[in-house]
Amino acid sequence: MKYVVVLGDGMADWKIESLGNKTCLEAANTVTLNKLAPLSEVGLCKTVPDGMKPGSDVANMSVLGFDPHRFYTGRSPLEAVSMGIKLTDTDVTLRCNLVTLSDEKNYEDKTMVDYSAGEISTEEAAELIAYLKSSLDNERFTLYSGISYRHCLVVKNGVTGHDLTPPHDISDRKITEHLPKGELGAVYLEMMKKSTKLLADHPVNKKRVAEGKRPANSIWLWGEGTKPALSPFEKAHSLKGGIISAVDLVKGIGMLADMRVIEVEGATGNYDTNFKGKAEAAAEALIGGLDFVYIHIEAPDECGHHGDVAHKIYSIEQIDNVVIPTLCERLESAGEEYAILVTPDHPTPCACKTHVSEPVPYLIYSNAKNLSNGAVRYTEDEAKKTGTYVADGYKLIERLLAVK
Repeated sequence: MKYVVVLGDGMADWKIESLGNKTCLEAANTVTLNKLAPLSEVGLCKTVPDGMKPGSDVANMSVLGFDPHRFYTGRSPLEAVSMGIKLTDTDVTLRCNLVTLSDEKNYEDKTMVDYSAGEISTEEAAELIAYLKSSLDNERFTLYSGISYRHCLVVKNGVTGHDLTPPHDISDRKITEHLPKGELGAVYLEMMKKSTKLLADHPVNKKRVAEGKRPANSIWLWGEGTKPALSPFEKAHSLKGGIISAVDLVKGIGMLADMRVIEVEGATGNYDTNFKGKAEAAAEALIGGLDFVYIHIEAPDECGHHGDVAHKIYSIEQIDNVVIPTLCERLESAGEEYAILVTPDHPTPCACKTHVSEPVPYLIYSNAKNLSNGAVRYTEDEAKKTGTYVADGYKLIERLLAVK
């Protein structure tokens, strides 16, 4: 038996008036999922434990079977591992976004215009981070360049416990009440302020503005954490596992769990990603010897953060019309029996442009066994109607792997 998770990051949503009071899942043309639903177990799962923030770090860790209360040590260390940064036990890491802030003179009065600096390219971002390093790096603080707007700051002999707000939580809002607080809060804030002066007239930003794009005119520090330790996936489940994602965070979880990280050309982390390529790569890995593959698709989440309803629906339809059929056809052509779990990690409603902790709808289908529990479609409401509820998200994977 082969096992697949198709994780549509942030795919769940609230009802949207412009869609006739439907969610994006309800409005999308999900022919495949609606065909599979009557043959599948469909229900709700609480992926974010009470008391924890609804980040993709906590939620993806949960869906992969790791209890966040036991294993979670922060978001940025997971990304740091994926970036190849060697961490000591006394290092503290922070996620460093390149963002677009409004142009008020006083930093404290600015507004978070865009947490991703207009989805800045990795090449442009690398040039900006290299420039910032020359002024911000010292014996204690080191910046590392990542992908697009996502970068990392490592603090030697650091401390945790700061109040640091994810920038995507405050889109279109004043940053005044969301500046760093805590032991090193003033230091972090000074770095952020200094970055605005350094980036203001950088050639990369001048070119972006001339092209009608948003400038990366500040860094934003958040998501602190310390070096984590996850159990090997194979040891926990007696399955050889792989992971596919365009996002360092999810790759880092896979690497820490000793899973094979499968790279896919054209995987971007947004709605222009290589949907078919991800499905093809997963099928090849499963047919080639892996027992389990986790396909993480960031696109619905990014669209939710931007309030982009149309592209969120498009991303869901690509998962339905391209990813899942490609997987099923390839595995069936190879004569494989398989079970597939389709789920978001958390909702990212377009109305609020950030993550929420509400339970998510999941679907488990197998070509070897009828798992029906009464659903007729795969939507938030249908999942609720079945009455099937997984209270501890890290146990959801047990329901998938119980299919034999």
